[in-house]
Amino acid sequence: MKNLTAYITLLFVFAFIKNSNAQIVISKPNLGFSQACASDSFNTYNVTFTFSPETDLTSSNQFIIELSDETGSFTSTTAIYTSAAGSVTTSPATLNFSFPNTIAGEAYKLRIRSTSPVATSTGSNAFAAYFKYQDEPFTINNLISTAVYCPGESYILTIDNPGAPSNNSPLQYPSLTFNWYKETSETTSVFVASGESLEVSESGTYFVETNYGSCTSNSYSNRVDVSQSGSGTSTSISSSLGNPFCSGNGPTTLNAISGNTYKWYKDGEEISGATEQMYVTSESGFYEVEIDLGSCMESASIELNSVGFTSSIDVPENNTLEEGETLTATVTTDAINPTFAWYRNDSIISGALNNSYEATETGNYKVVITQNSGCSSSDELIFNITEPFPNVANIPNIISPNGDGINDTWIIPQEYVSGTNTEVFIISAHGETVLQTNNYLNNWPQNQLDFKSINPVYYYIIKTENNRTKKGSITVIK
Repeated sequence: MKNLTAYITLLFVFAFIKNSNAQIVISKPNLGFSQACASDSFNTYNVTFTFSPETDLTSSNQFIIELSDETGSFTSTTAIYTSAAGSVTTSPATLNFSFPNTIAGEAYKLRIRSTSPVATSTGSNAFAAYFKYQDEPFTINNLISTAVYCPGESYILTIDNPGAPSNNSPLQYPSLTFNWYKETSETTSVFVASGESLEVSESGTYFVETNYGSCTSNSYSNRVDVSQSGSGTSTSISSSLGNPFCSGNGPTTLNAISGNTYKWYKDGEEISGATEQMYVTSESGFYEVEIDLGSCMESASIELNSVGFTSSIDVPENNTLEEGETLTATVTTDAINPTFAWYRNDSIISGALNNSYEATETGNYKVVITQNSGCSSSDELIFNITEPFPNVANIPNIISPNGDGINDTWIIPQEYVSGTNTEVFIISAHGETVLQTNNYLNNWPQNQLDFKSINPVYYYIIKTENNRTKKGSITVIK
């Protein structure tokens, strides 16, 4: 019995000594990637390694993936993966893991460490690793494509902040850094500086990218053309909802470049109280702004369209129809899913629902185009159709406006009537101008003349587009 007890004790001692002396060798990790460009949408990587002898692993062993700092030093490591105890028992082994969102550098390394027995591999090959918090285009300079600085001064380009659904500003992520560039051609650029803003004192086109090192990304800004005042380059005004914009979605914000003071105008008229860098509006029009840059002034403008789409019609505003003729009017539009409604003399034309209409009658016509998808808005185009003007040979000097339908109005040759851009003046015997038009419709006098004398006399002056002039008198008789 004593011999059996001694034998068992020796077995336990032998096993203890064997385990105490157990050791394994872990190979240099083999990376399953060349660089790590992680993000919220992708952060799964793998590493493969070998170890031996397999039999020296204990059931409690865990393999740990350790990450160096951005220079490849393991002086202070980060454990980014730990296997379950006893889960990895055969070599080679592949472990899947994710990087922490603090990575940002070009020379990281990984190594593998075991816990039982304790062993550590050498470091892997160096690799670039970045966590891309923001990976989409963003805006600078309030999305204004131009900027101007006064001679001897500079202009500050900044990344727009705070972020919004339409502008996921990278400034929302404090750990990110930025690199500014100046274009040298349509396809090349040079690094200028790092930072959240850039002071520019040299004309050129500038943009900024989020610094993700050698990782490619979509985190870059719009281009801004910066020039010196007086160089002939004009500045622009941006519209937050684009141009044209959909007024049905609310007002748009007009933005000017940075300056000291501002004065806004609409269609040539100063807008009372509009003295800020931004102006909010829902109306179409020609907008201008005067900007005080300090030692110089600058101006900018925009032709703002609030319809949300454009449309045109292929007939002139004024048309004539001979008896038996027709006129086909066709609308061209970039409206999304448009509908059409045609009107004659303000009455809707039943069944006229297409983008073209064949008119057979005289009258005042219009077509209303409605965009029914995206921006719900409408546009209206007009034209008219009249009977042809009589083709008389001479300018008459007598009319008899008595309502009998004969010689009731002053009818002149077609070369002087509407559509020829001829100016027609009619002046009374007392020197009073009773008609002045460059769109004469053979309709004078439109109203009953007040006779204060028998057969009053009027005088006409006809000036053609090529400066030929006709003069004469018109006697009005009953």
